[in-house]
Amino acid sequence: MKYVFGPVPSRRLGQSLGIDPIPLKTCNWNCVYCQLGRTRPLVNERKEFFPADEILSEVKQALEAHQPDGIDWVTFVGSGETTLYSRLGYLIRQVKQMTPLPVAVITNGSLLYQPEVRQELAAADAVLPTLDAGNAEVYRKINRPHPDITYDRIQQGLISFREEYRGKLWIEVMLVQGLNDTEEALQEIEQVLIQIQPDEVHILQPTRLPVEPWVKPPSEEGLLRARAILGKTANVIAPASGSFDLSGNENLVDSIVGIITRHPMRESELIEALTRWSPADVKGTLKALEESGRAQIVTRYGVHFWSAAPARYPVNGQNETVNSIESSTES
Repeated sequence: MKYVFGPVPSRRLGQSLGIDPIPLKTCNWNCVYCQLGRTRPLVNERKEFFPADEILSEVKQALEAHQPDGIDWVTFVGSGETTLYSRLGYLIRQVKQMTPLPVAVITNGSLLYQPEVRQELAAADAVLPTLDAGNAEVYRKINRPHPDITYDRIQQGLISFREEYRGKLWIEVMLVQGLNDTEEALQEIEQVLIQIQPDEVHILQPTRLPVEPWVKPPSEEGLLRARAILGKTANVIAPASGSFDLSGNENLVDSIVGIITRHPMRESELIEALTRWSPADVKGTLKALEESGRAQIVTRYGVHFWSAAPARYPVNGQNETVNSIESSTES
């Protein structure tokens, strides 16, 4: 499938059937911790990147192929910023008619200052925007936004959305060691959260393939400090655990690429996901994946991650993309 993937284990949404209406990597941020690689160039124009009815056809097919108890949420999560898809509201409403499953939207929240975007997201059961900073300087250091997406627009968009939205508003704060895990930085974030009044605050750590090699998760002390400062609705979200569903395509390589394009996988996760196949099939699949030129291995924290080949990751802080699988494996 081109637009639908999983279900995949989510830190907040259980087994999540993903819907991706955005090409890799189409975003108005270039976050230092993003698992999808660097954004080149930054994009801030909303478009119907893919035909909406083609996306909905795949959603229907995926829902029919899975047992209802095998999916907890249907989640719009783009290979970049989800709300850049100009017909997102239409997609949400149509999916709500297809299934009684709850629908979530994962977004950086950058376009919530626009009334039409807030209106489109109103139909979702949960919206999960990002707030990584309590001031403009830290925001620019972590999220590295498009010039039009100012910190004031982020803050006012979140406040306005909360005033209008009747679903679950879960704000995520990704903690990066040395950038936003200090007492001062956390207190500034807390003051913005007090204005927004989200239902929950999810404290996350960049444990899954941050784009920049120097990005590190906070220490245990930093996590405890965040939990204490960010209030009673704040919880540290543990890394996701669960099974990756690779049955979305007849071709197993296509299924793997469909997931790692949106959700890079640890090598151990990929091997575990392939356990239902015979050792010979697994070996042949990994060989075919290597030879396809559609995937790459990137190392972070001493762990090998599989990601889509077009994703851009720096080597030793430089701008070049990492080598192909063959080269990375040999080195």
